[in-house]
Amino acid sequence: MQKLLSLPPNLVSAFYELENVDRTEWFCTSDPIGMKLGSGGGTTWLLREWYRNQQTEHSTEKRILLHAGGQSRRLPGYAPSGKILTPIPVFRWARGQKLGQNLLSLQVPLYEKIMERAPERLRTLIASGDVYIRAEKPLQDIPDADVVCYGLWVDPILATHHGVFVSDRKQPEALDFMLQKPSLQELENLSKTHLFLMDIGIWLLSDKAVKLLMKRSQKDNKVSDKEDLFLDKKVSGVSDEDAPYSDLKYYDLYSDFGLSLGNHPRITDDELNKLSVAILPLPGGEFYHYGTSRELLSSTVTLQNKVYDQRQIMHRKVKPNPAIFVQNAEVGISLSSNNDNLWIENSFVGTSWKIGSRQIITGVPKNDWTLELPDGVCIDIVPLAEKHWAVRPYGFDDVSKGDIRDEKTLYLGIAFPNWLAERGLTPDDVTGRKDDLQAAGIFPVVEDIEQMGKVLRWMTSEPELAEGKEIWLNSQRLSADEISAKADLRQLYVQRESFRKGNWELLARNYEKSVFYQLDLADVAEDFHCLKIDKPDVLPADAPQMQRIHNRMLRAQIDKLNGKDFQDDEKEAFGLLREGLLLDLYEKKSSPHLNVYSDQIVWGRSPVRIDVAGGWTDTPPYSLFAGGNVVNLAIELNGQPPLQVYVKPCKEYRIVLRSIDMGAMEVVNTFGELQDYCKIGSPFSIPKAALTLAGFGPVFSEVVYPSLEKQLQAFGTGIEITLLSAIPAGSGLGTSSILASTVLGSLSDFCGLMWDKNEICRRTLALEQLLTTGGGWQDQYGGVLQGIKLLQTETGFVQNPLIHWLPEHLFTHPEYRDCHLLYYTGITRTAKGILGEIVRSMFLNSSTHLAILEDMKAHALDMAEAIQRNDFETYGALIGKTWMQNKALDCGTNPPAVEEIISKIKDYTLGYKLPGAGGGGYLYMVAKDPQAALRIREILPQDVPNPRARFVEMALSGTGFQISRS
Repeated sequence: MQKLLSLPPNLVSAFYELENVDRTEWFCTSDPIGMKLGSGGGTTWLLREWYRNQQTEHSTEKRILLHAGGQSRRLPGYAPSGKILTPIPVFRWARGQKLGQNLLSLQVPLYEKIMERAPERLRTLIASGDVYIRAEKPLQDIPDADVVCYGLWVDPILATHHGVFVSDRKQPEALDFMLQKPSLQELENLSKTHLFLMDIGIWLLSDKAVKLLMKRSQKDNKVSDKEDLFLDKKVSGVSDEDAPYSDLKYYDLYSDFGLSLGNHPRITDDELNKLSVAILPLPGGEFYHYGTSRELLSSTVTLQNKVYDQRQIMHRKVKPNPAIFVQNAEVGISLSSNNDNLWIENSFVGTSWKIGSRQIITGVPKNDWTLELPDGVCIDIVPLAEKHWAVRPYGFDDVSKGDIRDEKTLYLGIAFPNWLAERGLTPDDVTGRKDDLQAAGIFPVVEDIEQMGKVLRWMTSEPELAEGKEIWLNSQRLSADEISAKADLRQLYVQRESFRKGNWELLARNYEKSVFYQLDLADVAEDFHCLKIDKPDVLPADAPQMQRIHNRMLRAQIDKLNGKDFQDDEKEAFGLLREGLLLDLYEKKSSPHLNVYSDQIVWGRSPVRIDVAGGWTDTPPYSLFAGGNVVNLAIELNGQPPLQVYVKPCKEYRIVLRSIDMGAMEVVNTFGELQDYCKIGSPFSIPKAALTLAGFGPVFSEVVYPSLEKQLQAFGTGIEITLLSAIPAGSGLGTSSILASTVLGSLSDFCGLMWDKNEICRRTLALEQLLTTGGGWQDQYGGVLQGIKLLQTETGFVQNPLIHWLPEHLFTHPEYRDCHLLYYTGITRTAKGILGEIVRSMFLNSSTHLAILEDMKAHALDMAEAIQRNDFETYGALIGKTWMQNKALDCGTNPPAVEEIISKIKDYTLGYKLPGAGGGGYLYMVAKDPQAALRIREILPQDVPNPRARFVEMALSGTGFQISRS
């Protein structure tokens, strides 16, 4: 997906290096200098320049356009680098964010989600670069219209400051007309018959709409044949002569193009009036504007305070004032509640500074100044070429416009003529233009830190300081526009990185009161590696368990990047996770007693499970800090529960283990042999660990015995366990977990432990930790509990899913029953390797993985709703989405051999997936209808991928885990 940015001119050449982005995916340019094109004309220019400069053919690829140029008059602190690169503090309630995040990195993920969901012909998304928009709920389906616009339900007063989409109450999804900054009276008059949404600047355009927008942006109102490239025509290139900007005119996307749209548009335009336009309220939408200095603080405060629930705030720092933000900075003074609306970034504030409220301090290098900064006065120091700096103080609410001779023109919060007079100056002393403060040369260029401090004091708080005035008069002076054009952005980033290096060390030391362990630790490790920072110390034993886990995996990742041995810390991270999950069971020891007659056999049997949505969200540590949502179903194969366990007394005081399907047997005589259960591939790891959890072993037994033989004597008999798994290993159907549950459940009955199904499943999670294979809770709940269900857990080491039973109509009704197909691919893959890699990313709060997992959680709720509605087509489509999510999480999920099988049948399906971790095992398919199912059954046997591949009959299990006695 292409990202096209319109940026300030000085940023264009440095952008790729500063943001470390791929040029094949990102393109940036600036509007022609001296020309005002508007958002419509700017879109035309950006698309034209992108195509002219591209190295490969991208005309069919979806693209996101971000308009982020402009002078940034009202947010001077980030004018040189553009508002779109404004650093945004980590949200105190969020996990997986990055210390170096900015407005751009926060914006793009939502836009990418929208474009992934958009119909194929909606290939262009246009958005603004000075806003941050969040969607707290899953996106709805996007209509296949020529133009689709997103809006928010807002208070009418807020709507009067923005564009507004107006729709008829009888047809709320279609635009009736658009208004720009309507009055309250207008909105009240419309409310009887219409609804309105505030425009948030996210517009999706079809190629037809793009072509018309480009046409209206040109003086002759025509689009050349070569600009039909956006309609898929292959063009070798467009030269400057072919596409000069001189043919463009000012045209606004919102006030010109937008007012020409709808059923009753405000501007008559035969072509534009015919475009179909859909309006969508952004689900759970939030709108944060970063256009001014005041909004920089107010939007950030609102974001930080979005969550007050202390259980969701991961650090214990309480700021003296919620509107204080310090990042990439070194501050030598104590801040207090009086420092309201304070922003310090990429700056040094020394011990001799005095600061107040309504202040933004950016770019200040290390210094030893004595400086008293009045309330409402901000500082921006901008590096220039050859180790020079521009000194720019400004007022918190300055708008940086107006004639410098006009009393209404404000600077530093006072009339600019008064500012001059206080310092013994006249307008004639100001170089540059006099008619626009933004273009007036009032900001001195200095070459050392001492000069910088003196002239700053003179400009802000000490107008009588003669040395400061002399520096100002004798220096070159730049306008705000010239500062943006001449700024050395690379040096600005170097200084920020230097401050961040110091911040990293401080954050790691003060982890209890910082966001450190809630960050994307993969990104943290990368920074520690690149900046050559020593890895953090091991956290003490009294630190929170989850922080200790994060700490160990971060240390391992840093060592891994540094080419050092990382195994010990990594093993310790997994060990701490295991310790946390087993802690509850260490405290609840078991006391097994013989609960059968000497000739009785306990027979346990279970179905397997297919996970249809939310798989992976049940896996620790993710489920422990975020909770999980999973929809799965219990199924029998070929008319039988495929997992069976037999437990019976044995005359000798020993434990005999047998496996029918593997043809293996083992006799266990000692605790040491019983606790040797960590061998991967051992046929009896599961029953050994299950017996240990059942109390046949010192760690989990209420009574400690000197030997296994003595314990069995006290128990009254030896034990013989026979396993039957009528299903191949690596099937993806949760076999090992559900077999463990079946063994535990059978032992509970045999030993009188009285575990219910929930306790059996909980102990299965612990058993898998004992085996070091890891795993979540959904497999065992999926098989032990009958039917189809939505399973949900909250945060915490004790995971007790809330079970919502779902209707079985889509799986049992004759119209749909035969559409569910299960095919064994004959390809196997061990889940432990896959699991380990994904769990590492969870330990590290990888933002990429956490975002996918969050989508999976929401997707499980969509799946449950589709099943509750008996919506078969949506169910099948959502199965396909589950498969896409699994592939996004793990690229090895869909190997070529599996893809080859899928390619033969996908046209006959609504959706398909490999259950479990993927990579092999079974393929679950939802055929479009019974006839399509028959066709799939004909196709696959004709060209089997291997001798083991075959169809297996599946049916929903109405019983789940069952126990019987002879």
